[in-house]
Amino acid sequence: MGFLTGKRALIVGLASKRSIAWGIAAAMHREGAELAFTYQNDKLEQRVSKMAAELGSDISLPLDVSSDDEIKSVFTELAKAWDGLDIVIHSVGFAPKELLAGRYVDSVTREGYQIAHDISAYSFAALAREAQPMLRSGGALLTLSYLGAERSIPNYNVMGPAKASLESNVRFLAADFGPVNIRVNGISAGPIKTLASSGVGNFRKLMQHSAAATPLRRNVTIEEVGNATAFLCSDLAAGITGEILHVDCGYSTVGMSFSIDDDEEVLA
Repeated sequence: MGFLTGKRALIVGLASKRSIAWGIAAAMHREGAELAFTYQNDKLEQRVSKMAAELGSDISLPLDVSSDDEIKSVFTELAKAWDGLDIVIHSVGFAPKELLAGRYVDSVTREGYQIAHDISAYSFAALAREAQPMLRSGGALLTLSYLGAERSIPNYNVMGPAKASLESNVRFLAADFGPVNIRVNGISAGPIKTLASSGVGNFRKLMQHSAAATPLRRNVTIEEVGNATAFLCSDLAAGITGEILHVDCGYSTVGMSFSIDDDEEVLA
């Protein structure tokens, strides 16, 4: 019996088996959770429904997180199948592609800034608000972030401020939901080649640098992010809320990545 047996989880953001959401869904299924999914548009409906079926789920609901009506509708429809909900996974992020190349100051626009924050950050709060009536005590909300929320990353540009806003959401929502015993956390995952990340300029170079600079000398996998997410959403993590957990092979802990030869003097 897995440590999520008896839990019901809604996973928002699944697009393909390269998605971090797929790694999360697979880990939660393995640990016994019952799953429901959303798909962004008609183009993805069949693909997401097929992946859901592989994980024993027949619940796939349409959701464009830029629409308040669709966010409300998801939980109205979900309530017809489930009498309660334990976990909501927010694996969503977007900015117009032209904003993810070159210098931040040159590429950022008012409209693009608003879109990035709306889709990547506000949508988490909107999902949390509409999920409230279904959420059971002991439940968990979790979102996916990246180191660009804390530090400047080449070409990540407007997504940096958007992810910083998302991480602030985690702290405020944790304070709001804590009194009813619902926890809110985020995972800051290392770079992973997903459909979304492929739009970031020089992403391959970023991946190579990260793999060489992490203490583990490799990049993280969607399976590892999935395992960490399953833990944070389980009763095993009942005392953890308002946190951003780095699952990045230690990259966020490194100040300098060059090596020092044995015969070189090391500054004390």
